[in-house]
Amino acid sequence: MDSGFTEFDFALRDGRIVHVRAMRLTDEEELVQAFARMSNDARYMRFMRFVREPNLERVRQVLASFPARGTGIVATVPAADGIDIVGSATCLVGNDSAICEFAITVVSEFGGVGLASTLLAALIGAAKSRGLVEMEGYVLAANQPMLRLARRLGFSVAPDPEDGNVRICRLRLDA
Repeated sequence: MDSGFTEFDFALRDGRIVHVRAMRLTDEEELVQAFARMSNDARYMRFMRFVREPNLERVRQVLASFPARGTGIVATVPAADGIDIVGSATCLVGNDSAICEFAITVVSEFGGVGLASTLLAALIGAAKSRGLVEMEGYVLAANQPMLRLARRLGFSVAPDPEDGNVRICRLRLDA
């Protein structure tokens, strides 16, 4: 099954160029390296708890689920060993095949230059093209940059009734 995602190059606000493409099974090692380049704060905001190292089994499960159960997108830059992944965005379809859950990760040195908004906008487009009806994500209330981005892209933001420290961001894709 083809991901259907069209890759593109994008100039960030600071002038750096990233290449945005569908995630591949072969990206595992680069994703682990990207995790290592994330600050402790960025890891906490992304995983909503302190995580010292990636769960390789989970990484492999997620990569193997594409494109059948979701979409994964990465932003890459040239590196001495080929490429570095500097950001990623995923949406995974759960039990309700009309709804996906999104997650965005950006390595620290690429924060604040438009990469997260580029990845999330591309992910929204990919989810719409799959015919999904709604996208949702769980974001720490303290992660104000992500909540501002979600609102800017049209997501509603509401407290999680089960955890006051979490906000649920939802976007209707069929509107």
